[in-house]
Amino acid sequence: MALPEGGPSAGTLLREWRRRRNLSQLELALRSAISARHLSFIETGRAQASREMILHLAERLEVPLRDRNRLLLAAGFAPVFGERSLEESEMAPVREALERFLAAHEPYPAIVVDRHWNVVAFNRGVAYVNHNVAPELRTAPANALRIALHPDGLAPQISNLADWSGFLLARLRREIEATGDPELEALYEELAAYPGVAAQEDRADAPTANEIMLKHELRLDDTDLALFCTFTTFGTARDLTLAELSIVAFYPANRQTAEALSAAVSEAQPD
Repeated sequence: MALPEGGPSAGTLLREWRRRRNLSQLELALRSAISARHLSFIETGRAQASREMILHLAERLEVPLRDRNRLLLAAGFAPVFGERSLEESEMAPVREALERFLAAHEPYPAIVVDRHWNVVAFNRGVAYVNHNVAPELRTAPANALRIALHPDGLAPQISNLADWSGFLLARLRREIEATGDPELEALYEELAAYPGVAAQEDRADAPTANEIMLKHELRLDDTDLALFCTFTTFGTARDLTLAELSIVAFYPANRQTAEALSAAVSEAQPD
């Protein structure tokens, strides 16, 4: 496979990833068990890296799978990581696992998002929490962060919007630094411009020392809810779609929230 015309070489891309990870050539060489001289030759194009060496260096640099394919293409090799739609028959076990998790997590909210935070699937707990969100924000392709922070989304119902938006933007910033994804960068700029949203670096106040964890505090239908969340990924994924999925699961932080969610989701069940 020929080198893409006009695109950066594999060596240039490797150097960019190394710098993004704040590693010197010597540090990466030591991690990769090769000489700094050989690494330098690969980055400058004086040496042609093998397919195995590119994948080896990409692993040490924790390069996302999608970008490992780009490295291989830039070096003239075929990509090794496939990308399948969740609707394909081969992905049936994944779909079933996601559906089981979402259903089992009810009445508490849980959502599946892709690498750009677009909503892939959600349960009835999420449907309840989002029922006052503007329909255009919930229309596919809906974006979970846009729903969370847009003034026509959940933002007016979030009691601790500055804290919660600071947490979400900080996480998004880390993802941008890790991936260099321009679409995430554009999303960050959009979200940061919403009224009431505060990036962590703009916050003047420090977290309260006795807080166990940051809670997502909302007021829905005259009921105060407090939730905390976890993030889950498929750690052994070799498919791009699967590697880029995340499950965000929310749990009640107090009994009132648990009871309110249980009642709301139960009432929403079909007869």
